[in-house]
Amino acid sequence: MESMSNSEKSRTWLGMAMVKAALLLSLPLVALDSPAFSAEPAPRCQDVASIGVATMAADGTITLRITSLPPGPVAHGNFTYAPSHAQYEEIKRHIGGITPGEQKPVPPWCD
Repeated sequence: MESMSNSEKSRTWLGMAMVKAALLLSLPLVALDSPAFSAEPAPRCQDVASIGVATMAADGTITLRITSLPPGPVAHGNFTYAPSHAQYEEIKRHIGGITPGEQKPVPPWCD
């Protein structure tokens, strides 16, 4: 990251912030009295196997299609990482490796 411009660093930080924001939407931040929210407690992040699907295109680009966890509002996100993206290897490691044409579940980012 040292060789990246400030603009590239900002985009990299923003990309991971957006991925993690989908997880934050799943946290019960405020108790709301609404039928749109489940009375069930939110699952522990460590107990969730997948928050979506990762696919790798023939050119090596990884696309994550992820969804927030209950009980909060449902949020969906699509994030694309070309092999030249600063966080490409981190994403690839997080999903446990992937090859062109393959689809894999995306585990949540738990703190």
